[in-house]
Amino acid sequence: MGASSEVSFVVSLCTTVVLVAVMQMYKHYLGSTQWLTIVGGYLGSLVFIFLLTAISNLEMSLFGKQFQTKFVEVGITLVVSCFISGLIHRVSITTCIIFSMVALYYINRLSIRRNQVVSIPANAANPVSSKKKK
Repeated sequence: MGASSEVSFVVSLCTTVVLVAVMQMYKHYLGSTQWLTIVGGYLGSLVFIFLLTAISNLEMSLFGKQFQTKFVEVGITLVVSCFISGLIHRVSITTCIIFSMVALYYINRLSIRRNQVVSIPANAANPVSSKKKK
């Protein structure tokens, strides 16, 4: 059983704050080599995921369980995560965008699979046999 929207909001927001703090503590280390700037962008994409989860759960708890996150919230979250990655290194912004778009694609696929409504056609419930008597 998953957590409620309120609990998930608090956990996601706390995780985002801790991740940003860790990124700022180690920003000189993350900006020191090429591979670590890519890691900085990956950490920025994790900020994107957790912040998007927090915003989405806040909206669901305020506006109802059927409320969906809109494009504006995704854009704002991406800009914030890119800004945080930009505090590490300029290349981290680019990798943050790439990793965040890949993560958004898979989050969208997961959401569609989980929330998809399967409609059964009326004639599928009672199949008609076309066999004739001989």
